[in-house]
Amino acid sequence: MAIYGYARVSTTDQDLSIQQEALAKAGCEIIRSEKVSGTSRQGRTELETLLEFLRKGDTLVVTRIDRLARSIKDLQDIVLSLKDKGVLLKVTEQPIDTATAAGKAFLDMLGVFAEFETNLRKERQLEGIAKAKAKGIYKGGVKTIARDKVKELHSNGKTPTQIANELDVSRMSVYRILKEA
Repeated sequence: MAIYGYARVSTTDQDLSIQQEALAKAGCEIIRSEKVSGTSRQGRTELETLLEFLRKGDTLVVTRIDRLARSIKDLQDIVLSLKDKGVLLKVTEQPIDTATAAGKAFLDMLGVFAEFETNLRKERQLEGIAKAKAKGIYKGGVKTIARDKVKELHSNGKTPTQIANELDVSRMSVYRILKEA
């Protein structure tokens, strides 16, 4: 029966050390860490490795529930997976311990709030983009492909595949640019 920790931040410029220290203080023997968004389980290889490795009687510790999941679906899937394996979940900064009924209830409530927060952030972002577009400020992402070069190469007889290979872009991008013309 081992105690494992999981630390996560969303971006590469964020620091994991505070979480790692808290997990070590909570008695974690092994701590898996990663710098990747928590809005989905995709790309979270350290979490997947840990979830596969955990055995009956082990405990998974995180500092806050939003380090584990940002959607109620992902959280429920993870918690169900842990429960099926006989693994306990503890959260150091919130009163969550799946060994107790109150801890389980609080876990579900926090999961709902984490998803709500993510949805609010997306709504605010979309509102901001809509306002910027209305003012003519927002023009979308920066165009990274030299459109003139694509058109020039195409007019010189190169195929979309050849253009994509030469410019190191996807063929779909080349087709989109050629369709604009």
